[in-house]
Amino acid sequence: MTLKTLVTSLVLLAAVLVTLALITDAVAARRQAAVEAAFPPLGQILTVNGHRVHALTRGTGPDLILIHGASGNLRDLLPLIDLLAPTYRVTAFDRPGLGWSDPIPEGTSLRQQALHLSAAATQLSLTDPILLGQSYGGSVALAWALHAPLKPRALVLVSSPSLPWPGTLDPWYRLTDTWAGQNLAIPLAAAFVPESYVDSAITDIFRPDPAPATYLDYIGAGLSLRRQSLLTNTAQVNGLRAQIVEQSVLYPTLTLPIELVHGDADTIVPLTIHSLPLSKILPQAQLTTLPGTGHMPHHAHPQAILAAIHRAATSAALR
Repeated sequence: MTLKTLVTSLVLLAAVLVTLALITDAVAARRQAAVEAAFPPLGQILTVNGHRVHALTRGTGPDLILIHGASGNLRDLLPLIDLLAPTYRVTAFDRPGLGWSDPIPEGTSLRQQALHLSAAATQLSLTDPILLGQSYGGSVALAWALHAPLKPRALVLVSSPSLPWPGTLDPWYRLTDTWAGQNLAIPLAAAFVPESYVDSAITDIFRPDPAPATYLDYIGAGLSLRRQSLLTNTAQVNGLRAQIVEQSVLYPTLTLPIELVHGDADTIVPLTIHSLPLSKILPQAQLTTLPGTGHMPHHAHPQAILAAIHRAATSAALR
């Protein structure tokens, strides 16, 4: 191959790659605009340290704060909010970088997320809150109880990672922990992931329980497929284990009432690695095990979640 032929080939290759990048960006931007128009903010947009925080408040009574899990937004908690609003003043936040909340510096830190959301709660004049965290949100709730100035009166942790686990994350997260994953795989996913993949992912998250028939009507799954949301979520999940190792040594300092709710068929955050041993570390923690239930008991068994919240409120002298 002559030098001229090599240069020509490289120029053509560069042109093809640039064209593909432009197409990918255009498709991703179009998908983002469509999903943001279809699933706008449901609550108010606060400004905390120069960053937007999306908060939805409904109901009256003792303050109850809900924190959603990974790859999600506060819409996942809407059915629970409807059940709780007659008894509590319920506030749900989009975690930093997800839903309609901006990413923040050090956004992979559980502590920084907790401090940020605590500042938002203070801005809303929330007092003596019960904190409920589902999945990753439970890890943030634990960090909040350990570090935030607005101290919760009780914790309710639903299917929450709380202790270090063996093994590695699935291939998608391992890929997105690399340059190629962040700069190639994530833009392509934002532009071209099909609805069939979303359906399959939701089925896997709920397994063995069925996903609610109307789940896709209100969850706004496409909000999690925006490029910034994918970058934020994968960075948070990839950094979670190290954060758990760091904060778990502080758990014995927690003295507040804690309710743990966990399905024994949860393969995403296994009961035997997280809530079960945590209940032995914290003698005040009450564990509710749901037989045959997967990772989303707040949808599969909402009454069990309500009962745990009521017990937490009673133990904290809020009811």
